[in-house]
Amino acid sequence: MLDEYATKPSLPACPVETTLALISNRWRVLILRDLMGGPRRFSELKKSVGAITQKVLTANLRAMEESGLLTRTVFPEVPPRVEYELTDLGYSLKPILDSMREWGDGYRRNCG
Repeated sequence: MLDEYATKPSLPACPVETTLALISNRWRVLILRDLMGGPRRFSELKKSVGAITQKVLTANLRAMEESGLLTRTVFPEVPPRVEYELTDLGYSLKPILDSMREWGDGYRRNCG
């Protein structure tokens, strides 16, 4: 989250470039894919995303939280339980992910 003294990063003029800036790597797209089904714990995300290190997953989750795509909830339990969940803004990327899935299925059928 940005505090009151931080400046918001400037967004590109091109809307496609803005979208790419928010989901710019395969990890973020896979995190989005996995969170579309509902809240997940860190360990569940690490397992489902695949060959991602804890450090890289943490960095991507923080960046996605800062950009408003997901929320992080810490439950007051021992040991603490943390869940990540998409915001409405994050869920609004569903049509994009659905299109990517459809295109990938078609490509695999025709070329794979």
